[in-house]
Amino acid sequence: MKNLATLILLAIAVTFTANAQEKTAQKNKQNRPQFTVEQHTELTVKRMTLALDLNEKQQNQIKPLLMAQATQRKAAMEKIKKARENKQRPTDEEIFAMENQKLDNQIAMKNKMKEILTKEQFDKFEKMAKMRKMKGKKMMEARKGMKKRMHENEGKK
Repeated sequence: MKNLATLILLAIAVTFTANAQEKTAQKNKQNRPQFTVEQHTELTVKRMTLALDLNEKQQNQIKPLLMAQATQRKAAMEKIKKARENKQRPTDEEIFAMENQKLDNQIAMKNKMKEILTKEQFDKFEKMAKMRKMKGKKMMEARKGMKKRMHENEGKK
């Protein structure tokens, strides 16, 4: 009897904790500032200037590249968002085309950055990109794990 009461109490605690985390995640997403493309580009250039010690000429060369990249990314996100709202899934060919375009853009950006930055700056830029990619992977794994736990908890209800 004592064990049963403990198990029930534990299940209730886990459920409340999962719900609280879900609501906190939703609030954090809503509270995140929505910057314009120009604002986002300005902040990114300043962060890069601090990290890579960019000079004025490099900043002026990088800014339009980042602006174009952010505009493309925003347009792609809007397209995906509209398709998701209409409950449309992209075909295999569309997924291949999107992935191919993304990789082409990354290669072009890398080549342009290589032209603008010095060797030392570019090496540091590459290192920062790898770290950012690893951080993104860890965040996605954490999200997947959290979603999995939430779905398991919903199944127990």
